Order: sequence, then structure tokens, then C-alpha cells
Amino acid sequence: MVDRSGPSLSDYGIRNISSLVMLISGVAALLVGVIGVVEPDGVLSLLGLEVVDSSQRAGHDYTPIFIVVSSVVSMNVGVYYALAALSNLKAFYGWTVAFRCVAFILFTVGVLSGYAPTRLLVVAFWELIGAIATGLALNHERRHEMA
Repeated sequence: MVDRSGPSLSDYGIRNISSLVMLISGVAALLVGVIGVVEPDGVLSLLGLEVVDSSQRAGHDYTPIFIVVSSVVSMNVGVYYALAALSNLKAFYGWTVAFRCVAFILFTVGVLSGYAPTRLLVVAFWELIGAIATGLALNHERRHEMA
């Protein structure tokens, strides 16, 4: 006898707008993460930041290492988002709305306080737009489920 208590492949897929928003966010995070792991300077270029040749970096300049580590995190988040989207985990989507708003605030404070370059606002607004899109999609779906 075959145990069918777990999910099957037919249980996965994009079923609604909120899942599509999460999948797009996840794929974007995964791709940016891959770029950062393969070519750390590529992330700096994407953000419009100055790329310094490794021969000109001081021995204590850990920028490439930081970008690789951050990129691995981005890849992980991308995979989490994509898997959540394919599994239709709406509770997870709701959590991301709050935490993406927190990320927006923290990135923006970093820029406004002078700790980060203005270009980081691109990342801040990416997070805010993702949070708003996810929240609107969830709200739309909730309203239609109640009707």
C-alpha cells in the first residue's frame, strides 16, 4: 500500500495573484543572489556603485566577502519565496509583508543616517513595492473569498 498522506506534485503550482507575486520576488532574489555569488562586482554594478579592482583593495576590505555572504542569503530567501509560492503558503506571504516593510525602514534609515550610499534606496523600495504588492494581492483574495 502506498502512503499518500504527503503532498503530491499536483499540489504545487501558482494558484492566485499572491502566489505569483511571491514567485516573482523569489526568482528575482535568487537571480540577484546567483549574480553575487558568481560575480560579486556584478551586484555593485547593478546598484550603480563603484567597482574597485581587487588589486586596489586594502587587505582589510571585505566588500567581496560581504557581497558573497549577502548573496547566499538572497539565494536562500529566493528559494523560500518560490517554494512558498508553489505551495500556496499564504500565512508565510503575510509574514513577508511585515518584514519587508521593516527591511524598507532599516535600509532607508541606513541611507538617511549616512551609513549607506543613496543607491541602497533601490533595494529599500524594492522591498516596499514587494510588501505592498503582496499585501494588496492578499487583501484582494481575502475580499473575494468572503464574497
